[in-house]
Amino acid sequence: MVLLFVSLPLYGEGGGKRKPADLSTAIVQVAKQNIPAVVHIDVMERREVVNPFFPFENDPFFRHFFGDSKVPRKFQRELRGLGTGMIIDGQGYILTNHHVAGGATRIEVTLSDGRKFAAKLVGSDPKTDLAVVRINAKGTLPHVTFGDSDRMEVGEWVIAIGHPRGFDQTVTQGIISAKHRRGITDPTGYQDFLQTDAAINPGNSGGPLLNLYGEVVGVNTAIASQSGGSEGIGFAIPSNMAVHVAKTLIGRGKVERGWIGLSVRDLTPELAKSLNASTNRGAVIDEVVRGGPADLAGLKKNDVIVSFQAGEVSDGSALRSLAAVTPIGQEVKVTAMRQGKRQDFVVKIGSLQEAAKYTAGLVKERLGAEVRDVTAREADKLGFDPKQGVAVTWVDPKGVLGAAGFEVGDIILEINGDAVTGIDTFTELVSMLQPRQRVAILVVDHRSGNSGTIQVILK
Repeated sequence: MVLLFVSLPLYGEGGGKRKPADLSTAIVQVAKQNIPAVVHIDVMERREVVNPFFPFENDPFFRHFFGDSKVPRKFQRELRGLGTGMIIDGQGYILTNHHVAGGATRIEVTLSDGRKFAAKLVGSDPKTDLAVVRINAKGTLPHVTFGDSDRMEVGEWVIAIGHPRGFDQTVTQGIISAKHRRGITDPTGYQDFLQTDAAINPGNSGGPLLNLYGEVVGVNTAIASQSGGSEGIGFAIPSNMAVHVAKTLIGRGKVERGWIGLSVRDLTPELAKSLNASTNRGAVIDEVVRGGPADLAGLKKNDVIVSFQAGEVSDGSALRSLAAVTPIGQEVKVTAMRQGKRQDFVVKIGSLQEAAKYTAGLVKERLGAEVRDVTAREADKLGFDPKQGVAVTWVDPKGVLGAAGFEVGDIILEINGDAVTGIDTFTELVSMLQPRQRVAILVVDHRSGNSGTIQVILK
């Protein structure tokens, strides 16, 4: 499977005037209403690339043909990308995907009427793969209306609008195939995708998925495909999540997420039976971070969380996403089953900045090691992006990593195939691991610069 990344005003409430939809004309009306608010995004990204000839600089055969000129370790490369966006208000704010605009050095937006504008990145959020850019255009711009994605049902008709492979203003239709698809692109991200069979192709990324009332219910983001094109399995970020992130990016430039200090796993029928829980849906607490919000609220290991602020908790990912979008400092009611009885707890939401000091202890306990972000000098020496990996700073010889031969200075790039992009990602990945789980770690040896995968088993 290959994954390709291809008004109710934003600040309003509700869903506009809803009229019975006649399928024979609804798609036409939705297209006419929304095409003017859908834009084509052209981005240029400048990347530093390792020179493939650098390792052969001192090779006699290489020097015979290319002389003694110094071979640069890296060189600059410009990459062009295409995507879609939607105007979300009359002020020129445009919602799209992080993978479309997040790393761009130049952004150009083309409106449906052909006008072109240079755009500025307002903010982006890799964890939800959303970004907001802004253009300065004279006059009021057409903009989309957002609907309530929670109200969407499997089987409902939806329409996608975008610029697949550069074909502007393309409209496709399908249905909601499934809801709550998680772990599609990033297991440490906050994902809760709508799945649709409306045709989505490279270039559709960042475009709207709309219901028959012309309301945006999702942001088209990814496809599952063997061919590289649409095979009827597309994924869209729900509008409720997108609106929350967009508001935060516009207001603060970044997204700050809530944290409750728990490590959880999904409730299975076997676990439900052993824990005497009269439910098959929920999140089972594996560990409670000492001194964290959940610990202070009285939650304990093996409690089964079934509700968060009156919203159902179907599994561990749902709990994590609900906590993440809750304002820091807010008190929420969490309902859990303990020994067959339902109990309510009041949890005061903490921040991920607070989490850092607690999760460092979790890494030390589970892996017997301490880590830090990779420095630019280390990345340059080993020939990779400084945003990749974490460096080992301390190893317990008797710990999991120490017993496997890890040393201070080694660089950890992946855990079970998931990229490590810094301490936050690393600690999140470690917190999701289960006791006695077999873990594959991609590591770069600090002495030789060679990389390899080492298998370890957690205690």
